[in-house]
Amino acid sequence: MRGTNRPSLKDVAAIVGVSTASISRCINNPQKVAEPTRLRIKKAIESLGYVPHFGGRALAINRTNTIGAIIPSMENAVFASGLQAFQEALSHAKVTLLVGSSNYNATQEYDQIRSLLSQGADGLLLIGKDRPKNTQDFLERNSVPHVLAWCFAEHMSSLTVGFDNRKSGQKITKHVIEHGHRKLAVIAGLREGNDRAHERILGIEDAVKANPTVEIVAIEECKYSFNEAGAALDRILAIEKSPTAIICSSDVLAVGAMLRTKDLGLRVPDDLSITGFDDINLARVVTPGLTTVRVPQQEMGRKAAVILLDLINPNRSNAELQSIELTTPIITRGTLAYL
Repeated sequence: MRGTNRPSLKDVAAIVGVSTASISRCINNPQKVAEPTRLRIKKAIESLGYVPHFGGRALAINRTNTIGAIIPSMENAVFASGLQAFQEALSHAKVTLLVGSSNYNATQEYDQIRSLLSQGADGLLLIGKDRPKNTQDFLERNSVPHVLAWCFAEHMSSLTVGFDNRKSGQKITKHVIEHGHRKLAVIAGLREGNDRAHERILGIEDAVKANPTVEIVAIEECKYSFNEAGAALDRILAIEKSPTAIICSSDVLAVGAMLRTKDLGLRVPDDLSITGFDDINLARVVTPGLTTVRVPQQEMGRKAAVILLDLINPNRSNAELQSIELTTPIITRGTLAYL
């Protein structure tokens, strides 16, 4: 159910000691308000966490039939299918989707959250579960209906629809170890601002710690691009201990590494095994096909939409809603060899 604790124009006016018309004028035409008053209003808005809500009718009914989604990057294909399914489910409910990007930057995500709410978003889809305290406090203080996707965690104040990245990282690594590989290397996305990449690395390390004969000879972090992954592979192959398998935390990175092996005259999987994570369309069309972890993007998008629509439904009790954990099966194709 949509929260009712969101600070109002009247709350700001009461703190500053001016009329709501003055607050509105300061927001819409700040140049028409004296600087001392403008600064007092700005301070009150920030302390309350007030976000202007557009549209007279929307204000009256406290609904705009608009949902916001903030994804880490528009360039990363891993979000496309899930976001499409999310949008289709909203469309059936006659709800419009607005999309923003954080560029894996916590400050930018916070700004996007405020921007989408100021445009009237009734609720938000956010990616991942780790964010700074000021963002979390803002969501809680304003009772913002939101769902977290591409992650799963129990005992959280936020509802999540997704999977356990750490367990999935551990699962693909165990699969590689079961194929006889003992010297592994990792190419992963940058951990900063990306709890999914961080937890996948932790899962890989968990699987290796459980097998004393197995070691990780290198962990290379890079941006999600073919060229960056190729450069990471070069750095790995330059070390003294050569791995027999490269575990990549995304299909984009895995394919980037595969492309680089061709430049170097190496054969996959005869000379080097490579695994990915996500099972995007790219994993099916490369040669050989990529062994990877399948992320149920479409199911995740649909179920996240259903929960978020229930959250903003004033007739639905939030107590009835629960987080959903989805499975991530291993898809075996041609890039992983038995030793």
